[in-house]
Amino acid sequence: MKKFDYRSDLKNIPQKPGVYQFWSESEELIYIGKAKNLKNRVSSYFNKDNYRINAKTRVLVSKVKKVTFTIVDTEIDAWLLENSLIKKHQPRYNILLKDDKTYPWIIIKNEKFPRIFWTRKIIKDGSTYFGPYASVGMMHTILGMIKEIYPLRTCSLPLSLENINAGKFRVCLEYQIGNCKGPCQAFQKEEDYDQSISEIKDILNGKTGAVIKRLRNQLDASVAELNFELSHRLKSKYDLLALYQSKSTIVNSSITDVDVFSIATDEKHAFVNFLKVMNGTVIQTQTLEMKKRLDETDEELLSIAITEFRTRFDSHSKEIIVPFDVDLPDSGIKFIVPKLGEKKKLLELSQKNVIFFKREKLDQYEKLNPELRTDRLLEQMKKDLRLNQLPRHIECFDNSNFQGKFPVSAIVVFKDTKPSKKDYRHFNVKTVEGPDDFATMEEAVFRRYRRMLDEKETLPQLIIIDGGKGQLSSAIKSLKKLGIEKDVTIIGIAKRLEELYYPGDQYPMYLDKKSETLKIIQQLRDEAHRFGITFHRKIRNKATLESELERVPGIGRTTAEKLLRHFKSVKKIRESKEVELLAVLNKSQAVSLLNYFKQ
Repeated sequence: MKKFDYRSDLKNIPQKPGVYQFWSESEELIYIGKAKNLKNRVSSYFNKDNYRINAKTRVLVSKVKKVTFTIVDTEIDAWLLENSLIKKHQPRYNILLKDDKTYPWIIIKNEKFPRIFWTRKIIKDGSTYFGPYASVGMMHTILGMIKEIYPLRTCSLPLSLENINAGKFRVCLEYQIGNCKGPCQAFQKEEDYDQSISEIKDILNGKTGAVIKRLRNQLDASVAELNFELSHRLKSKYDLLALYQSKSTIVNSSITDVDVFSIATDEKHAFVNFLKVMNGTVIQTQTLEMKKRLDETDEELLSIAITEFRTRFDSHSKEIIVPFDVDLPDSGIKFIVPKLGEKKKLLELSQKNVIFFKREKLDQYEKLNPELRTDRLLEQMKKDLRLNQLPRHIECFDNSNFQGKFPVSAIVVFKDTKPSKKDYRHFNVKTVEGPDDFATMEEAVFRRYRRMLDEKETLPQLIIIDGGKGQLSSAIKSLKKLGIEKDVTIIGIAKRLEELYYPGDQYPMYLDKKSETLKIIQQLRDEAHRFGITFHRKIRNKATLESELERVPGIGRTTAEKLLRHFKSVKKIRESKEVELLAVLNKSQAVSLLNYFKQ
């Protein structure tokens, strides 16, 4: 391939709507895009002063060795051509549209006494197709309801008038059990059969209300004529259709032929939900997954998904409900961003679906690859806490004391959002006397990181102090003494309202109560508290037990410590016999201890 000179190539690109293709040195098609003005759009990629180009796009541009283009008449044509080319070639740097399988349709066959069944293959033979249905279960539910209300033939016999009149056919078991009215032997007239087909078409087009209204009128007429057998059949149909409508209708039936779209994204994926609404009834729904390639915006992703869905479902709705303004070239489409009312409810329904689908998909990916969940949580924490690096190593401090006595500090360590218990540490406070929580925190932080510096260990990316401004200020003093206050991020968490404090910021930050970042911080704080309390109780109990043993004549502090180390508890000492006590004590001490416990 000749050396790429984008300046000479750009001279040949016209200022017309069309689709452009970027090719690599190995003649690989790596990107397809559309433009109102081909020359301006392609030039923007190679403009070094374009601050909007991100790092991924720069990588793409560095690989471009040839640019080709296709001119079209209108922007709409460019829009459709881009979509079909991306689906065909799936270039490396275009977003990846997933789930492109063949969906089922309901077919009303073009024949005398039409059959109704489902298929995945569309044949242009004059038959009528409804769908496609993203949910096979939903499609079978609709077919089952139709079969229960309307007895139709399932055989493939050629039911021409000549064959029927010639008596070529005999009714089958389906007729005997009531699933068919026997048109093969002229037991059912073609006009009656076609009336059922007409009503079924209305139901599949979302016009259930019109069918129910007709049934209601027929039911009233049959009751007036005292035709109770017909009334019973009509009432059964009416009840089934009313039940089906109650499960399908979610808004005012005056909303006809509307497409609804919503989107949910993260760093790597996008999910777009589509609802097709006819006469207030959702007749089609699907959620599409897209894999990001170049940090595309939500607007760009939603535009591509709208094109894909409308092509796939052959939708020609002139009204589209979206969560934000979308710039699409089709002037015949009216985009609505609803704020209130029934259309807002439709958008909220679509958003619930897309959020649920996103959560389910990401959970599946994370179960298959737990590292994905860890990376996502770390990225979320980095964003929420305004960090400049991923918090792979987090440490949390907590203090404990009892009425100012037995002060201790504890530190817990999380690595990649999981507890690293081998790195937990606790400190007996050495330089602080009395109940001074601030000074205790200052000592613990100083001792912890002085030792890490002495042993040349890697500092954590995030330090959490269990406490408000006072404890945070004390911890910062220690970091400044060690000269590492700029090397780590430190925050404090106040227990009462889950307030997060940053150094030098007088106002706290609040995270959403359901935030995963807040849950991890709470887990760290609770774990530090548990670990600190456990150590504190151990120290306090030991001191209490030692003081009790020291009341025994002939036993001092050193001997009391030896007894506790050997027997582990006062209860075991009390239950021990003289011969067992002689392993630690002399004869007179053992007798004195036994007499003490007898009293």
